[in-house]
Amino acid sequence: QVQLVESGGGLVQPGGSLRLSCAASGFTVSRYVMSWYRQAPGKERDFVGFIIGIGASTSYADSVKGRFTISRDNDKNTVYLQMNTLKPEDTAVYYCKAALGRYEYWGQGTQVTVSS
Repeated sequence: QVQLVESGGGLVQPGGSLRLSCAASGFTVSRYVMSWYRQAPGKERDFVGFIIGIGASTSYADSVKGRFTISRDNDKNTVYLQMNTLKPEDTAVYYCKAALGRYEYWGQGTQVTVSS
């Protein structure tokens, strides 16, 4: 059974950091395109970044480039989103997605709130 479980969200002050985790089961994350998305209240779900391939190549949205880093632990079958220099506009529910061909799986999301 395929499952993605995000964790690590919470309340953080502007300028702070958080690390989100996406633990996968039922498939191997290194074989899939593993992406992070986020959805702020009243807005569409936006792409944050992804990690892909044996070489763990990454790509990011301009809004997070230089602040966010996606990594992968193949032994733990888990993908991470390290978020630094957080801003109030980063407040959203963050989702993990796995994609391979016509297969696509989403996690349940984890809330990140950036506020003083």
